[in-house]
Amino acid sequence: MNNMNQNNGMQKRMLIMTLIVFVFFIAYEFLVLKPQQEAKAALAKQEQTQKQNVAPDVNSVDTKMVSTDVNGNPVDMSNSTDALSSKSIATSQIVSTIKTAKSTIEIDTLGRVAQVTLVEEKYKDENANQIKLFESNQLRPLEVRFADANINADAFKVNVVASLANVDATTSSQELVLTQTLNGTVLTKKLTFYPDGHYDLNVSTTNEKQFFITNGFRPNVLADMYAVHGFISKLNDNTLKTIEDGKLDKNENIIGAKFLSSFDRYYTTVIYNFEKSLSITLMPDTKSNPQGFIHGGSDVTFSGFIGPKNHRDLAALNPELIDVIDYGWFTFIAKPMFLLLQFIQGYVGNWGWTIVILTILIKLVLFPLSFKGMVSMQKLKDLAPKMKEIQAKYKDDKQKQSMHMMELYKKHGANPMGGCLPLILQIPVFFAIYRVLLNAIELKGAPWMFWVHDLAEMDPYFVLPVLMGATMYLQQKITPNTMQDEMQKKIFQFLPVVFTFFFLWFPAGLTLYWFINNLFTIGQQYYINSVFERKRAEKN
Repeated sequence: MNNMNQNNGMQKRMLIMTLIVFVFFIAYEFLVLKPQQEAKAALAKQEQTQKQNVAPDVNSVDTKMVSTDVNGNPVDMSNSTDALSSKSIATSQIVSTIKTAKSTIEIDTLGRVAQVTLVEEKYKDENANQIKLFESNQLRPLEVRFADANINADAFKVNVVASLANVDATTSSQELVLTQTLNGTVLTKKLTFYPDGHYDLNVSTTNEKQFFITNGFRPNVLADMYAVHGFISKLNDNTLKTIEDGKLDKNENIIGAKFLSSFDRYYTTVIYNFEKSLSITLMPDTKSNPQGFIHGGSDVTFSGFIGPKNHRDLAALNPELIDVIDYGWFTFIAKPMFLLLQFIQGYVGNWGWTIVILTILIKLVLFPLSFKGMVSMQKLKDLAPKMKEIQAKYKDDKQKQSMHMMELYKKHGANPMGGCLPLILQIPVFFAIYRVLLNAIELKGAPWMFWVHDLAEMDPYFVLPVLMGATMYLQQKITPNTMQDEMQKKIFQFLPVVFTFFFLWFPAGLTLYWFINNLFTIGQQYYINSVFERKRAEKN
């Protein structure tokens, strides 16, 4: 049986552990990950090499990713996350331009997707220009590499012939054929583009020449570098394989995949086939970033999409493509939570008020847990004088101290762990809503009211972070504090300032959630406090 000090010590450790998890999670995402990415982008330099472009070697772990730049010169893609360059593509490098209702797709002289520009009004960068998804020197979607080294070398020298220079697929599907006549084979890409931005593709070679085809390096929208980037694939057994940038150190084969996606926070380049599974080789660059190559054999068919990870758009293509949106460890909570968020927004019509309503619903659902925790804290506060008496009376007999302490807890229905356990149980819910609001592109360009014009960006005037910090401070002031250690008290008192600092750069939608959450927690705490005050008054 634990004594009083052990119970209090455990409670303190659990509270501190919980807060450390929150602080570390937030600090890593916004004070480590994001600045590192921006620093890399600012200092990046394009590296060139004279090596020939090579096809994946499934038996090698040292294969380097080599592509060509807009002038046809070899470029070492081992530093593709760093080698940020202009997103402008020279017109001389474009053989066909496809317009859909959602995007403009440019095909280069080697039959690859050189650029995708999103044309919908809300997809604008920090300079108010329509968002372009790719850097000019990165590994490009639909690049083909041959197992035969001689043909492969030829494939990076011979231009493709396009059946159409301009394709208008804004209102109906349109076909485009790209033909590349090489020494020993003819490579043919038959594409069908649709108004929603997706495409169907058949790639074939003559003379049974084996090739590989890539979905390219992930979209790289610098303004949106908040979250995890990398690769995700759904396998035939419906499991998901996710590899973050910087986490692949050797070639890896994937057999039986339904889709492969390379993604940043909001955007994806995904290739999928739900009728005939795909075989993939992942090749790391020298920065250990995953880049996928599909085994094409001499003939392969699949569909693809390059654009925003919008839930409804992906579901319209195929419900399984929703798994392109990765919510991390708490996906099982986050997915239904997003569906609820989307359902509410369908009636409310404003994502900001939708977040407010969702927050209230979450608070109501979790109220029984919160109530138990608050009641436990109040009981411990009321018992504090008696606990000190027992501690002083039996300071030399820990066994008796523990026995009398447990009798005291039992008599008054108090639980020394009751204050922190409800908080710990709510952590998965917080992380789930965190991932939902962080990854939901539906919030991009979505206003709330007054000064908040984009819930996916930080509050430009820091109003919400300051309000969040103020409500956190008020919540702390009215919540019973059973800590005896003065240093721990000071640390907890300083937390509202720390969290306010973190939240200055949070997306406004997430800050709004936490602010509303604090408001209702304050209301609940006031209610509990008033109940106990009435009980005290009745006793007196």
